[in-house]
Amino acid sequence: MGLISVHRGRSLSPQSEPLGVSRRGRVAHDSCVAHDVRMARYASGRVETLLGDITRLAVDAVVNAANSSLLGGGGVDGAIHRAAGPGLLAECRLLGGCEAGDAKLTRGHRLPARFVVHTVGPVWRGGGEGEDATLARCYRRSLEVAAGVGARSVAFPSISTGAYGFPMERAAAIALREVKDGLSRYPELERVTLCCFSPADLATYDRLAASLFAPG
Repeated sequence: MGLISVHRGRSLSPQSEPLGVSRRGRVAHDSCVAHDVRMARYASGRVETLLGDITRLAVDAVVNAANSSLLGGGGVDGAIHRAAGPGLLAECRLLGGCEAGDAKLTRGHRLPARFVVHTVGPVWRGGGEGEDATLARCYRRSLEVAAGVGARSVAFPSISTGAYGFPMERAAAIALREVKDGLSRYPELERVTLCCFSPADLATYDRLAASLFAPG
């Protein structure tokens, strides 16, 4: 696993660092107060984990962990709507909502990203109501929708692990597996970013990614 620098501002460098090189970087936050972050890359640079603000990422498409109305909410959903401005809500009103496990597309409006892929994750009910399969479909459909508009870089939050209560370790394993499969399905995808909310979440993703994407 190689740690690379994240520079202050909105853009992330597309360049890879050699494995084993480590640096500390800073990324601007919504409050305009920078904080130390880590980024790691896997799968020859096509997968990266990041502790940061998904609304600041200069990618082709960001994925929004939306609710079924698509009309905004708390957490990542609210942050994306605030950063994108009122045009996003106006466009979402035309979509007629979204079922859990599905995904729908809008423009990015005021975000650095060109597009927003809105997906609705499952509410955790103990694991016996198909939550794993629904979460997997969220990642699968989001990648399908993004690839369908020619996106070459996509950023995901950790879907369903906030207010919906999906266990982080279980969710991260599903996310990484679906991303790995998606990279095989869509060779035109150059970079998938998994943007984490906390250092503990990032550590979970990095531990699982290091195993999943280990050489050999």
